Amino acid sequence: METSQRAIPCAFMRGGTSRGPFFLASDLPQDVATRDAVLLAVMGSPDPRQIDGLGGSDTLTSKVAIVSPSSLPGVDVDFLFAQVAVDKPLVDVSPNCGNMLAGVGPFAIERGLVAVCGDCTPVVIHMVNSGNIATALVQTSGARVVYDGAARIAGVPGSSAPITIAFRDTAGSACGSLLPTGRSLDVFDGIAATCIDNGMPVVVMRAESFGKTGQETPKELDADLGFKQQLEIVRLQAGEAMGLGDVRDKVVPKMTLISAAVNGGHISTRTFIPHRSHSAIGVLGAVSVASACLLPGSVAEGMALLPQDHEVEISVEHPTGEFTVALRTENQGGQLRFVSSGLLRTARMLLDGQVYVPHRVWP
Repeated sequence: METSQRAIPCAFMRGGTSRGPFFLASDLPQDVATRDAVLLAVMGSPDPRQIDGLGGSDTLTSKVAIVSPSSLPGVDVDFLFAQVAVDKPLVDVSPNCGNMLAGVGPFAIERGLVAVCGDCTPVVIHMVNSGNIATALVQTSGARVVYDGAARIAGVPGSSAPITIAFRDTAGSACGSLLPTGRSLDVFDGIAATCIDNGMPVVVMRAESFGKTGQETPKELDADLGFKQQLEIVRLQAGEAMGLGDVRDKVVPKMTLISAAVNGGHISTRTFIPHRSHSAIGVLGAVSVASACLLPGSVAEGMALLPQDHEVEISVEHPTGEFTVALRTENQGGQLRFVSSGLLRTARMLLDGQVYVPHRVWP
């Protein structure tokens, strides 16, 4: 019997502090334009409330994961991340998302792409957006993913099973180099900034450069329209300088204000994605900000008191908690090289079933 809508298998999952539908690539259109139209329909965009879809009217809850078996040697699955704009007909596959990445391992096991291996199953993931490789360690028992556990992360109530994620070679993930402008310090519209890409292109600036303390709430920052206009001027200039082109319709680079830590961490942050103040900070954004703290000559130099060691843990504070990033570096020809980064996340399957889109979207 023919129905008036098309059913698409999907799982609705929380990954870290984000959530969204997870699809097998084989269940979506292969044509990019049709695929993007389907994703917009699934999420209910463009609409501020996303009332006709699964989106939660926030950038953190308007994300999609597309997973498929990988053909790369030693890699289990490919993960394509899509950021679906809330109020624009835009699907952006240029950035990564370390939070949604946390759900890829469990999803791959649930869909039979990776076999369970004892009490802890490693899932090697190719992040298609950037070409980077990450290994997620997923708690398992018998033939199933374990979601219950004692691990807690800021921004998510309760506790869940821990998922440890290790990244390798993330420098220049989107821009081609750790310092896309070739400098550790730039000036845009009179604002000193460090443009860095260690997994996520980020423009790091001192809050005081904008007359801010860095402890303002996201709501307070979003209400200051003059500040937001200046921030966008800086973002557009920095995007060009970082080799990202015209970024007015892109979610990168992410803009992060830094200030002295106030809750026992190493650095305090306020991040914008791309125009709204984030209630936390993205996983890979935190990695890039933490990396900036180690760079000589950056805007963060001297702000965070860190041990002089090749393996350090940096606590990045944000409006709803903190994020600890483990970084391993080495000195290569007098230059600082970032070898790897690691972090702890959690994920949970929320719903498994089918999502419907009109036939006019996908005939």
